Amino acid sequence: MRIGTARQTYAADAALFDTPTQRAWLAVLAVALLGFPFLASEYWLYLACLVAIHILSATGLNILTGYTGLVSLGQAAFMGVGAYTVAILQQRWGVPSLLSLAAAGLAALLLGLLVGLPSLRVKGLYLAIATIAAGVLAHFAFSHFTTVTGGSAGLTVRPASVLGIALEDSFRFYWLVLPLTAAGLLGSANLLRTRIGRAFIAIRDRDISAEVLGIPLLRYKLLAFAISSFYAGVAGGLYAFFFRAITPETFPLVLSIFFLAAIIVGGLGTVLGSILGALFMTLVPEVLKSVMGWLPLSGNATLYLSPVRTIVFGALIVLFLVFEPLGLAEVWRRVRRTFHLWPFRT
Repeated sequence: MRIGTARQTYAADAALFDTPTQRAWLAVLAVALLGFPFLASEYWLYLACLVAIHILSATGLNILTGYTGLVSLGQAAFMGVGAYTVAILQQRWGVPSLLSLAAAGLAALLLGLLVGLPSLRVKGLYLAIATIAAGVLAHFAFSHFTTVTGGSAGLTVRPASVLGIALEDSFRFYWLVLPLTAAGLLGSANLLRTRIGRAFIAIRDRDISAEVLGIPLLRYKLLAFAISSFYAGVAGGLYAFFFRAITPETFPLVLSIFFLAAIIVGGLGTVLGSILGALFMTLVPEVLKSVMGWLPLSGNATLYLSPVRTIVFGALIVLFLVFEPLGLAEVWRRVRRTFHLWPFRT
């Protein structure tokens, strides 16, 4: 389809990738992702798996905050519920890995429904505080229900296994996390094109008007929390399989701030924003680690890394809100428009 021509069919109008150029670049990306693990080192494979997990969780948060306009700082708690669900199911009953991931998503979904109940009465800063309270309660449960969660010692997790193949290293784990993340992104992209997605956007833009138009606010707000929490639960389950050990300190409040920063930096309410934001925010600590290693800190660079990382996350949120509120996704769109108009741009 050329620019300026009308779409002739509903299928063409509904297509996610409606030009040959887009489909060609998608094919190139797919080939690159499939070939990446055969060329990359173990370190880059580790980062690729971690980025994919972060993209999945950031996508869930973007559905809640970017699409529906409900601020949440409880993403770490939902991921923790998913991770502990996987660990408990594996240790006690030996549930298959894919089934454990599905159960992790459902467990987080149930918690999301409970946390979302106040969203009808409160929003903005007050809702954010309510989700922080949920995170604190989840951390308390992880720390003190020692018979189930192992307390401060945490739980160990066996490697994920699919079709009898143990995914013991980053190379094998990549083939589990990549399709799950791709499926999550595809689901998020299609969600906006449904009645549910349009209801989410209406609630974000003007919730009172949406209710006047017949959109039941409580139902759709709870649905947004449920979908977002499911994504986070699956991401938490993958996190447990990837690192094979979890403790209450694995899912602190700063992790929730990390994901909020990711979707703000990447671009609220866009699938591309979730990808770019998670990629950017995952690589920032690696860059900081390298920079701190170069500084003359008498071998204590790791002591400074955590507070410096938190400061950088906060600074990035402020800078992007002030100077680029639409995030990296908008930067990418501007770059594309520049090349579309080249060499005739003014």
